[in-house]
Amino acid sequence: MTDLLYSEEEEALRSAVRDLLADHCDAPGVIARTESDAPHDLAAWKALADGMGLAGLLVPEAHGGQGATHREAAVVLEELGRAVAPVPYLTSAVVATEALLACGDEELLGRLASGRTIGALAVGLHTAPGAAFTAVRVEEGVLHGELTGVADAAAADVLLVPADDGGLYAVDSAVVTVTPQVSLDLTRPLATVTLTGAPGRRLGEAEPAVRRALRAGAGLLASEQLGLAEWTLTETVRYLKERKQFNRPVGGFQALKHRLAQLWLEVVNLRAVARGAADALATGADTEVAVAVAQAYAAGVAVHAAEEALQLHAGIGMTWEHPVHLYLKRAKADSIAYGTAGAHREALAELVDLRAP
Repeated sequence: MTDLLYSEEEEALRSAVRDLLADHCDAPGVIARTESDAPHDLAAWKALADGMGLAGLLVPEAHGGQGATHREAAVVLEELGRAVAPVPYLTSAVVATEALLACGDEELLGRLASGRTIGALAVGLHTAPGAAFTAVRVEEGVLHGELTGVADAAAADVLLVPADDGGLYAVDSAVVTVTPQVSLDLTRPLATVTLTGAPGRRLGEAEPAVRRALRAGAGLLASEQLGLAEWTLTETVRYLKERKQFNRPVGGFQALKHRLAQLWLEVVNLRAVARGAADALATGADTEVAVAVAQAYAAGVAVHAAEEALQLHAGIGMTWEHPVHLYLKRAKADSIAYGTAGAHREALAELVDLRAP
């Protein structure tokens, strides 16, 4: 049977990442960034990518990476989810990196693995692994078109752009126009990318690269949702032990105990499907099924956990100063990232031949 428990190395990695984020991504700092024109915390990104080498976890050692697996990347994403860290890890170190691995571009892979170059796949964040994606036009060797809903495009140094000739092109962000879009999740901003005669370097075939990248993004997004759900549950339990009503801790009331117990069960199940997806991506066994199962379940649990945290924190939870709103917005945005739960259920039904009558 597959061992989904965390290894000693994975727990050590978790501890190191959590300590780093405690120093770089405290809640007041994240909230302050969402109010600024620069929501991405590039200092935290540098510490993660350059200081710890985490940007290259999925990149083979021969290309300058760590040669680790999706299980280790999942642990990192759990901790990033716990901190709602405004860093482009999922988009650059996972999605863009997977696209480059499919194309076999060693030079750009090495740059992304170092963390000094940030990449972004220029496909809308809402796009499911099996869905159609927008491609730009190739005219006289340059690219023309507009792509919307691209996550972390504002922080990217290079964009991986699918084109209508079937190719995937590397385009320097300096030669495109990146226009911020209104986004519910202020810690993972979206943008419209406009290309007007932008030069690009063809990397390989777009279709398999984009599919692989989106599948990895959807599978490991479940680990981020797990970290988010665990933080909201833990923080809510802590708060209800401290807050008193009628001269006794609010957490002692049976109705609230039942709500928290139900939520705990959901989070435990979420951990199982998230670990299953990460392990499937690492081993290549039943990957599509594991990813679909994870995303069919994860979104609802993460949103439920954040909503319960907001409600059970009562008045303080409704304030801008308390970070719970960051978690609710991230959970809501994640629920439509890389495909909705409904889209993944439909995909799963096709995969296991249980279509609706």
